[in-house]
Amino acid sequence: MTAPTSRPAAPAIAAGDARAPLIGVHDLSRVYQVGDMQVPALRGVTLEIRRGEFVAVRGPSGSGKSTFMNLLGCLDRPSGGRYLLAGEDVSTYDPDRRAQVRNRFIGFVFQGFNLLSRTTALENVEVPLFYNGTPHGEREGKARAALAEVGLTDRGHHYPSQLSGGQQQRVAIARALVNQPALLLADEPTGNLDSRTSVDIMALFQRLNRERGLTILLVTHEPDIAHYAQRVIVFRDGRLVEDRPVADVRDAARDLAAMPDDPHLGSLA
Repeated sequence: MTAPTSRPAAPAIAAGDARAPLIGVHDLSRVYQVGDMQVPALRGVTLEIRRGEFVAVRGPSGSGKSTFMNLLGCLDRPSGGRYLLAGEDVSTYDPDRRAQVRNRFIGFVFQGFNLLSRTTALENVEVPLFYNGTPHGEREGKARAALAEVGLTDRGHHYPSQLSGGQQQRVAIARALVNQPALLLADEPTGNLDSRTSVDIMALFQRLNRERGLTILLVTHEPDIAHYAQRVIVFRDGRLVEDRPVADVRDAARDLAAMPDDPHLGSLA
């Protein structure tokens, strides 16, 4: 694998005032051109998310939640409105600068894990470090530290096919954490997991949120999973229709401890 060529300097997204919002979207919209038709996917969304919040994003298919997450992840640009990330208006960035933001400040976790099948867990975690130019001598140590943080110290040389679903998702989370992101975006991270493993992953997210102060936005169709977040926002027809705190946040570690072990599932850690 050849090292990437030099890129423009990273955007000046600093820690900033801890009391200020990490995310601020103002009248955010996204319209897709489909043939001769314009299809609105997001219609004038305005909200703020503060540093250290754990937010669940819900809504039916086609509601706009995936479009919203793509915009927050700098995978797409809005058609209108503004997106401020730590005070920087990233909605105006060109593709190279958006790529810099994605790599250095945002971690992604997906339903399908998106691991490289012929690459070890350790090497999968190293991938973002390769693309941001981290020296070879530092990559392995940082990847090992990220695997340790998700409880997979002894799985670094295993391939995805040798890992359970829960372990594969933990590798994906380690990969998302390895660059010390300010924001973690998780798109249906429990969608391919059984109930017990889903709660196990939520316990990990809650620990990262509590101990690291990591800001997490999690898309989920599952009401039970949303109850592990501190706040729920709901989209419908491209509009934000509900934004409320979770009255009684469930403790995933406590729920996991109360669940019976299933000998057929093997180790989930």
